[in-house]
Amino acid sequence: MRHDLPTPSDTLGADLRALRKTRGMTLSELAERLGRSVGWLSQVERDKSDPSITDLRDIAKALDVSVSILFRHAASPAGEVGYIVRKTARRTIGSNIAGLVEELLSPDLTDDFEMVHSTFQPGSKITETVTRPTQEVGYLVSGRLDIEILGVTHTINPGDSFRIRGEAFRWANPYPDPAVAIWVIAPPVY
Repeated sequence: MRHDLPTPSDTLGADLRALRKTRGMTLSELAERLGRSVGWLSQVERDKSDPSITDLRDIAKALDVSVSILFRHAASPAGEVGYIVRKTARRTIGSNIAGLVEELLSPDLTDDFEMVHSTFQPGSKITETVTRPTQEVGYLVSGRLDIEILGVTHTINPGDSFRIRGEAFRWANPYPDPAVAIWVIAPPVY
């Protein structure tokens, strides 16, 4: 039996470090944006110091993520932390823009990828294209979704999958039912 498993509070620092590195930021750069010392930020990333709610809001803004990703919503039983994410313990991520609700399926953001449960509400869409330095694969579980990649629109049906490798994309759900997709993104962006 392993005794070195992280506790839920132990993963905040690792998540922050992963998000900072994904954005190509040094400790100094993020500390400067936050108006805090490098030492303080280093302690937060090593789970040696607990940031205040205001600090978490500032960190989320500097890293361009929703503040909810930095909170734990439900404690996992001992032995499941870092391994299992129960449906009732998923963390909401992203900005919830334009009718998109995203939940983190990965235990944390410390892997080379993240897995996301995305629900696109009927009539939802993004109007501006998104380009990220990532590789992304999606699988549509239910509903239908239009995804435009490099200016070409594809209608995705349940059981279909797609890949985006740093290309400009956008999505729309002009259909009457929610579309649910499982999305894997490397490196993590939330």
